[in-house]
Amino acid sequence: MQPGTLPDHRLTAPALRQRFAEAPRPAVMRDDAAPARLRPAAVLVPLVERSDGLTVLLTRRTDHLHHHPGQVSFPGGRVEAGDLSPEMTALRETHEEIGLHPERVELLGALADYHTGTGFRVTPVVGLVQPPFDLVPDTFEVAEIFEVPLGFLIDPANRRQERLLIDGRERTYYAMPWQHYHIWGATAGMLVMLSRFLGEPR
Repeated sequence: MQPGTLPDHRLTAPALRQRFAEAPRPAVMRDDAAPARLRPAAVLVPLVERSDGLTVLLTRRTDHLHHHPGQVSFPGGRVEAGDLSPEMTALRETHEEIGLHPERVELLGALADYHTGTGFRVTPVVGLVQPPFDLVPDTFEVAEIFEVPLGFLIDPANRRQERLLIDGRERTYYAMPWQHYHIWGATAGMLVMLSRFLGEPR
């Protein structure tokens, strides 16, 4: 096991249930360009219980969307008036975007809020998903649905920091390339937050 990685026994459904029941939430994470005024939003971090280990279910957004076109993201979106909690927002948006029914999700808990450079205060809600399940993507919003091993995404050796010039200002963000996907920005930042919550050495 490489320094900084988590042992396999920490990456099981029972271990995650225990961790969320006992551990305090991590500190809020902010993009370096996050504004002072933020709109509430929530995403689901779906952890799929596969026979060879947990995976993270992710989506790739369609290229024509106004916000984050073509980017890899968790299913989710902004809080609406009828939503009573971030968990309700995350489950509703997930059902709308990829057709995953809320009854298929075992909610574990929420990580601390993530403040994005695009002006959202995102609550990442973590849930376990037990196969089999059916997915029906909203083709307007979702171009692709795929899974990545959780162990890969929370291994510090598989992440890097990148820089991008946006509106004349240089921004620094995490990135986790996997196969032909480029997982970066807020999605990668929330995965770093999850890794630290699970006990990644700092």
